[in-house]
Order: sequence, then C-alpha cells, then structure tokens
Amino acid sequence: MSPIARQILCTAVVLVLAASLSACDRGKPAPAAGPGQMPPPTVGVVVAERVAVPTIVELPGRTSPYLIAEVRPQVTGIIKQRAFAEGSEIQAGTLLYEIEPASYKAVHDSARAGLARAEANLEAARLSAQRVAGLAKSDMVSRQRHDEAQAALRQAEADVAAARAALERARIDLEFTRLTSPIDGRIGRSAVTAGALVTANQAQALAIVQQLDPIYVDLTQSSADLLRLRREVEAGRIRRDAEDRIPVQLVLEDGSEYAQPGRLAFSEVSVDPGTGSVTLRAVFPNPAGELLPGMYVRARLDQGVKEAILLPHAAVGRDPRGNATVMVVDGEGKVGVKVVQAERSLRDRWIVTDGLAGGERVIVEGLQRVRPGIPVTVEVAATAAAR
Repeated sequence: MSPIARQILCTAVVLVLAASLSACDRGKPAPAAGPGQMPPPTVGVVVAERVAVPTIVELPGRTSPYLIAEVRPQVTGIIKQRAFAEGSEIQAGTLLYEIEPASYKAVHDSARAGLARAEANLEAARLSAQRVAGLAKSDMVSRQRHDEAQAALRQAEADVAAARAALERARIDLEFTRLTSPIDGRIGRSAVTAGALVTANQAQALAIVQQLDPIYVDLTQSSADLLRLRREVEAGRIRRDAEDRIPVQLVLEDGSEYAQPGRLAFSEVSVDPGTGSVTLRAVFPNPAGELLPGMYVRARLDQGVKEAILLPHAAVGRDPRGNATVMVVDGEGKVGVKVVQAERSLRDRWIVTDGLAGGERVIVEGLQRVRPGIPVTVEVAATAAAR
C-alpha cells in the first residue's frame, strides 16, 4: 500500500472513533453538582401591592384638669368648721371652710360706727360752711374764717371717704372668713381640720378643686412632626369635623379605646430646648369621671388616607445606619437589598411609603439563609400577602 493510501486510511479510522465517542457522551446524564456546590436556597415571598392606608398619628400624653383652684385663706384665724366631704363633687360658691369670724365681725361693726361718726361730722361741717359763706357775702366774717370753714368741710368729706373704705375692707375680711369654691369640680383631701390655725396667703393650700369634665390631655410631639402636621392641616389632608376642628381618639393605659371623641385645642408657642418637643393640648368630655388627672394615655389623630405598601414585620430589617431595609428577588431570581421608608406600624404590618414599587417580590421567610447577589428558589410565603 502506498504511503498516501495508508495516510487516508488512518484519518478515516480516527474520524470513526471520534464519532463513536461523541455518541456515547450524548447518551450519558449530566454530572451531579460536586461536593462544593449547593442548590439555591428556597425563600418565601409576598408581592408588594399599593393600597389605601389610613394615616393615623399616635402621640403619648397625660391627662390634666380643665380648671384647677388651690383654696388658700386670705385672713388669719382658727378654722371653725370644714363643710365638705373629701372627694365629692361641688359647685362654685359652695362653702368649704369657715374661719372664726368673731374678731372680724367686731372690726366690721367698729368700722360701721366710724363711718356714722364721720358722716355726722360731715353734716356739721357742711352746715357751718354754708353759714360762713352767707356771712362772707355780707362781709360779716373775715376771709380767713371762710377759708377755714371750707377746709373743715373738705376734711370731713375725706374722713367719710376713709371711713367708708375702712368699712368696705372690714366687710371683705369678714366675708373671707367663709372660704368658698371658685369653680365647679371635684375637691380632694383637706390639709387641715377644725381648730387649725391658718394665716393669710399661706403657701400651703387647704384643699384643691379640679374640674374634670371636660378634661385636658397634654400630648408630646417633636417640633419636626408638628411642622409636618401643620402642613397636613393647611393642605386639607387631615380630616376635620363639622365645626372645623381636628378630632382626636384616646387609647387608655389598658389598651382600650375611650368612648368619647375629643378635639385638638392648641400647642405651645415654644420648643423645649432640652427635648426638641412641643406640647399639644386636646380636650375630651369626661361625664363619667373615667379620666383622672395624671393618667398616661395615647392619642390618635386621623390624617386621612394615602397609598402605601403593607409588609409583615418579618420582612423589614435595619442596616448598620439604622435605615429600614427589605430583601427582594429580582427578575433573574437573585437577591437584592432596598432601603425603604417604614413610616409606622399598623397592627402586624409596617406601612412602607417609599423605596419599594408595587409588584416586587419581597422575602419574608428564609432571610437567614440568603445574602445579596445569590440566586434563590421562590415560593409563596405562608404569611398572608401584603394588601
């Protein structure tokens, strides 16, 4: 066989062997993942959907009396009687204490007698001045005598005015021996009993009367939130009642809702430099006396409705800077991280207002097994979808 024929034959044999090996390889299954390769983790997701969410601001606060009066004596003396039951409801003008009035009555009677004496002297001075004036016209008395009579008349008039003022002062002091309530309300415990010595304008109050219907609720809010609240009010996004007032609902210490709605009254005109907060004051009716001064409560202000995404609490985490984040699965089945604006919590869900688009798949289960950039297998989470 010639060298050329031998070369052709060898090439044909090589081609046949190569074709046979290729056919064998196509018939075998693909090799399994090696020991260093793991299947993609499975995660549960919910689909983000934009829904209408009620916007409610919840602020902490404490109740305080609508009116408060500290009863103090304005004259000195011995308490003769206490005329009220501690903790009772009283009306304005109700007698609370009586100070022994005997000495003040004597001063009053003396002042009345002093006024009568001054008025008698005034009458005598007036008659004398009239006679002297008549004689002075006929030049029967000197000019000096006429001037002295007129001066005596003015002196007598001044004495009457002073006596009348002294009588009025004595009358007021006598009235102050009866301490009455200046307001309607509930009176607390008494600091003194009958027989105690009290002094005028003393520092210690004898009792405190508080009007609790209606009652104030003082709410604390940051100055930044107050500015945002005012903008919402000016924009008309905060609901008002028929009388153009902002309604407020109250949540009590045990978590129950107070039955009577209130209204926002006013806010402080200055910001506390220590806390950067201001005080909002709301007014609530309290006919049953359920609200007592000093109770810790939470007030809810309805700010209308806006679009947002509701996500389960498990879906929202925090990065090292404190920003709210969620993990999503993109179109390629890989994990990504997004910074979102989680405004507040509504029951068991976060209200997300920014950073997330509707239709995105948010991971809520299996978060501990994933990291950004890795592929995952997606299934519907057992948690109810965001709505």
